[in-house]
Amino acid sequence: MSDPRIQNLARIMVEYSTKIKAQEHVAIYSQPAGLPLVRELYRATLNAGAYPYFQMGALRSRVELEGLDYILFTEGNDDQIQHVNRFDRIIRSEFDVMLVVYSQTNTRGLSGVDPAKQSMRAKAYSDLTRTYLERSSTGDLRWTLTMFPTEAYAQDAEMSLKEFEDYVYSTTFADSDDPIGAWQKIHDDQQKPIDWLTGKKHVVVKGPNADLSLSIDGRTFINSDGSHNMPSGEIFTGPVEDSVNGWVKFTYPAVYAGREVDGVELMFEDGKVVKATATKNEDFLLSMLDTDDGARYLGEFAIGTNKRINRFIKNILFDEKIGGTIHMAVGAGYPETGSVNRSAIHWDLICDMRDGGQIIVDDELIYESGVFKI
Repeated sequence: MSDPRIQNLARIMVEYSTKIKAQEHVAIYSQPAGLPLVRELYRATLNAGAYPYFQMGALRSRVELEGLDYILFTEGNDDQIQHVNRFDRIIRSEFDVMLVVYSQTNTRGLSGVDPAKQSMRAKAYSDLTRTYLERSSTGDLRWTLTMFPTEAYAQDAEMSLKEFEDYVYSTTFADSDDPIGAWQKIHDDQQKPIDWLTGKKHVVVKGPNADLSLSIDGRTFINSDGSHNMPSGEIFTGPVEDSVNGWVKFTYPAVYAGREVDGVELMFEDGKVVKATATKNEDFLLSMLDTDDGARYLGEFAIGTNKRINRFIKNILFDEKIGGTIHMAVGAGYPETGSVNRSAIHWDLICDMRDGGQIIVDDELIYESGVFKI
């Protein structure tokens, strides 16, 4: 018998996050370990009257299918590495909905791969990524992604698989009697600070780990309420590209493309990262920042709000929503925020604000030590 929490998670993704309708074309991406959730997503999609298409693999350009991606990077030639998957192109350009289930059994499978090759592949996907973001911003493409618990993720989180399953289903509210109602409440709670921030212009971030200023003039804050990421719980915008000045130290390791980069500090001048250091894997950090012109600019500034996400598990889908943190992403911005920054990368980095961090907007203190004051 299927775990009822898996059934609930499928319901959330189909009925709440993407609101799938009859005769829509729905792509379901997963790795093999995620098949228990795939079955429930497939069933729920059929029940909605839509057409499900299952694709084995993961969505991002740097990941195909565990093991195959490593072979591509280590044995493929440059032309093959830069080849854009035709199924991906059709789905991102034409489909109505994408449901993505991350279910890796080795989260460090690409740790030994040349970063230049990963950057090369990301660049090759730039145009398709832009299409995907633009269709998403207009609602022409609806999508959501989640995680199916595996031993690998549990080990990264330093939990048993049972503990990790409980954590995943708690943070997604899949263990709730009314999971959809729970997410609707999160939407309502997050809308309050968004309404206050509408029309504001200038943001200052201060604290032990940051002294940073940026403009949000003309930009839109988005209510990340589970419509795309599951779990979610954040509000975010795209800063004015040339407005960011100051420095920030990210208090949690940044895991990207199978590598863990620790102790990241960035210094900005007129929007651009002019100095970047790390205590671990600094060379990888610098190589990613040199991917293209947009990689050294911020595409996102966000505040995490999900109080059920209360520990760092080395998975950005969860970690960036930790209640009491902020995160920033170097690289591509989301068009719906007003961001015009373009890049082949979008790399989120997290800073804890619960030890005296402040956010000041138009000279008014609105957030202190992880708590909104408005």
